[in-house]
Amino acid sequence: MPPPSAVTASAAASSFLRSLPPPSLSVHTALPPSLTLKRSAGCHSRVVARASASGVAAAEAETVFFDGGAHYGDLAANLVLGLTLLWLPLTLASVTRALFLRYRFTSRRVTVISGLSGDDRTDFPYSSVREVVVVPRFIGEWGDIVITLKDGTKVDLRSVPRFREVADYCRKMAAAEGALGAQ
Repeated sequence: MPPPSAVTASAAASSFLRSLPPPSLSVHTALPPSLTLKRSAGCHSRVVARASASGVAAAEAETVFFDGGAHYGDLAANLVLGLTLLWLPLTLASVTRALFLRYRFTSRRVTVISGLSGDDRTDFPYSSVREVVVVPRFIGEWGDIVITLKDGTKVDLRSVPRFREVADYCRKMAAAEGALGAQ
């Protein structure tokens, strides 16, 4: 028999769930008239909703430049090298990066999403970027981006595909906000 605290927690959870209305099963997918769709730049076919009505100016809309995880070549190379027991810890790290890590570069900020459920999220604006350094990996197919923030924090983005293009975009956005190179 479960302990009494588990029983009361279970009862509280079931009473909470009973009070929620059932989900609607509507398949109506029309967008409100205030939203328009725009395809983002890049190799991924991603659709970004952009508000174009009276409330939000077009210049203030956030557009996605890059949204993706670690490069699949990093995973493949580490899986092959993982056949040797010596490389196994690095293989496990690569699998973890491939499954649970996402990078998003938008017109306003850089976002790093990690964790099993994506709960661990780090956002910082381009105005806080002091330096962007790239480190090529595997003949330049993918690479690491190290972003140094004004407070001295170093954000290490590992195995980023199109890393040179993404780093150049980050530098350009930071320079546009007057942050790059400023102490």
